[in-house]
Amino acid sequence: MTTTLRPSAPLQHSPSGARSRPYEIRVNSRRVGALLLTAAEPLGSLVVGKIQDLSVDEPDRRRGRATVAGLAAEEVLRSWGCRRVTVSVPADSDGGLRLAAVLGYARTGRNMVKDLAREPVPLPAGITGRPITAEEYGPWLAAATDRYAGNWEDRGLSPEAAHAKSVADHAGQLPQGPDTPGVDILVLEAAGIRAGHIWIGRSAGQAYVFDVEVAEDMRGRGHGRSLMLLAEGAARAAGLDTLGLHVFAGNTPAERLYESLGYRTTLVNFAKELV
Repeated sequence: MTTTLRPSAPLQHSPSGARSRPYEIRVNSRRVGALLLTAAEPLGSLVVGKIQDLSVDEPDRRRGRATVAGLAAEEVLRSWGCRRVTVSVPADSDGGLRLAAVLGYARTGRNMVKDLAREPVPLPAGITGRPITAEEYGPWLAAATDRYAGNWEDRGLSPEAAHAKSVADHAGQLPQGPDTPGVDILVLEAAGIRAGHIWIGRSAGQAYVFDVEVAEDMRGRGHGRSLMLLAEGAARAAGLDTLGLHVFAGNTPAERLYESLGYRTTLVNFAKELV
């Protein structure tokens, strides 16, 4: 029997170049599952595809259907011009995690979330937080833009394309700078000395950490933990009870910090180069 993909709706295009199409997974003429393929708008010379919502009906699981469907999906994405494919797997999906490993995907990071307690954990003595000032915002934005661009370079973008994306994404998230509604950019001070900053956004009933950084000469003193406690306090003050974030694979100190603070992994993110 042959496992194939069959389109279940027309190919959708956006003006920016993004596209998407749902498919059925079929064994001969029998439907056994489904998936959705999407491709992001071109970023420099890199087009990123994504396999979403891949599922196989229970009677047909553990027969290699998902593996063949995943390989067929990669061929479709290649035909779309994609050079990289990504997947996000729920942390509790043992089958999905095994499939990513079988298909040769490399872990790129994970999404984490914490359910916030009603009572805030106080900051250590001598540690305070405050909103970023207008004078501080420009230098902070320049440094944050460079860091984010560096992350995209590590994912395969050219320096020029990575910088352009970072500038555009920051402009989209912060149209009014530090006064953008739903945004907190906070500075942590230790005995009056600037120790770091954290950027928290709020939408859809959840707070999310977009950027966190401890000043280089203040590292190793527990200020990363204090910054996260500051973010939790900001989320509570906004009436929210969860705080989410993304951590890149290989950032072991950050992963350990978040785990020690009670964050749990919700999604594991993977990528694979299409050659």
